[in-house]
Amino acid sequence: MVKKSRGSRARTRKKLTQKPRYRPPITKFLQEFERDQRVVILQEPSSQKGMPHPRFKGKIGKIIDKRGKSYIVEIVDGNKVKRIISRPEHLKVV
Repeated sequence: MVKKSRGSRARTRKKLTQKPRYRPPITKFLQEFERDQRVVILQEPSSQKGMPHPRFKGKIGKIIDKRGKSYIVEIVDGNKVKRIISRPEHLKVV
C-alpha cells in the first residue's frame, strides 16, 4: 500500500491552478486593507507564503487586525467563528 499524502496542497489539483502564462500584478501583493473591511479568501497559487488552507476558498470574512505583512480575517465556518492569518495576495475586497 502507498502512504496517504497529508500535505497542505493535497487534493487541490483544480482549486490551485491558473493559466500557464498568467502572472499576477505586483499591486495584488502590495494592497492594503482597513480594519472591519469585508474580504473574500481567494488563494493565489503562485505565492505559497501566507496562503490559508484551501478549504477556506470563497469564504467571506472581516479584517480584524494586521500582523506583520499579513492580515487576520475572522470567518464563520459552520457555526464556529475562526480566525485565519493570510497575506494580502490571497484576499479580495467584497
